[in-house]
Amino acid sequence: MSMSETQKRATVAMVGNPVSDKGRGARIDAQVFDLLTRAGLRRGFDVTDLTGSSFDDSLARVRARRNEYDYLVVVGGDGMIALGANAVGASGKPLGVVATGSGNDFARGLSLPVNKVETAVEGIVGAIVRGSHVDVDMGHVTALPGAVAADPTTGEETVGGGIVRDDAADDAIAFDRFYAGMLSCGLDASINDRANHSHLPGGSLRYFAAVLAEVTHLKRYGYHIRATLADGTVEEHDVITPMVTVANSRHIGGGLEVSPYSRLDDGLLDLIWIDHMPGALEIADAISKGYNGRLLASHVFGWKRVRDIEITRADEGDEPPLLMADGEYIGRLPVRVRACDHALRVLVPPAVVAWQRHERSERAVLDAITRDGRDPVTGAFV
Repeated sequence: MSMSETQKRATVAMVGNPVSDKGRGARIDAQVFDLLTRAGLRRGFDVTDLTGSSFDDSLARVRARRNEYDYLVVVGGDGMIALGANAVGASGKPLGVVATGSGNDFARGLSLPVNKVETAVEGIVGAIVRGSHVDVDMGHVTALPGAVAADPTTGEETVGGGIVRDDAADDAIAFDRFYAGMLSCGLDASINDRANHSHLPGGSLRYFAAVLAEVTHLKRYGYHIRATLADGTVEEHDVITPMVTVANSRHIGGGLEVSPYSRLDDGLLDLIWIDHMPGALEIADAISKGYNGRLLASHVFGWKRVRDIEITRADEGDEPPLLMADGEYIGRLPVRVRACDHALRVLVPPAVVAWQRHERSERAVLDAITRDGRDPVTGAFV
């Protein structure tokens, strides 16, 4: 969707998070709006601010006026990516990302600027002018009968709440939403929740401190998993484990690579779980590997690629915590999760398109899997 003099003027809609970081978000939102407006005067596009009074209000406004804009730009952290993904996912309408949050994990996965407002806006404008983008996968999590929704921001359990897609077939469904990063179902959700309530400065520091706190009292959560694997076969079994994650992208918590084999364009999700209750040395080793891309070289973790998965409560084990995705609360089991192939179009500079094709190619990921001693088909160690 490149622009020329003969085309009708395009419109860029912007959504910010003015209440984030004690008012700093409002100042950044104003800066982004000003930069986009000035670029629009030079490049021939209009800019409109659709920021609402809350996450849900902003999402409703962006959806209701989707026919009025050609591009959507979100400003903030991974929670704002969730808003953008649920607003324009599966529509073909491009999403621009100005990553200014505490984690910015989706932006890291695409090698986009992090906490560099002017650089990010410049890249978005360049992508609009040149028609440069990548189409990436998303995860799609849907409540099964008996699930309970939670408020995306506060985690308060609700009835019929959560982020519901505007094309959802059943209005009574508890939640039905896209996510760009990871669906956290156990230890990782507890870590994320603790980090959300931390008063420490910096997202990475908050997350690392939360990791250290949560791994000292691991629980044995009970899950029943029915998964359709990459080759189409179906596996079904109970898992008693501290952690289950269904990942679309690689990072969580401001740089921790929980899913180092994830590719954003393979039409698959990565199922990761803790294989057994680890000892202190295994935990220390896993944490160190999590920051150098080698987490899944640790025998603590199981890994498989999946197309579709149902996660319900097992008869044994502890009750799993509230599920989280992209830093936002989802609700409680049971859920169905599926991979949505190339469902989100993201505005990126041409250099990022080239980087994505080379650095995150299938060959590069297969090399990493082999390096870590795993079979790329079964996920088992060889």
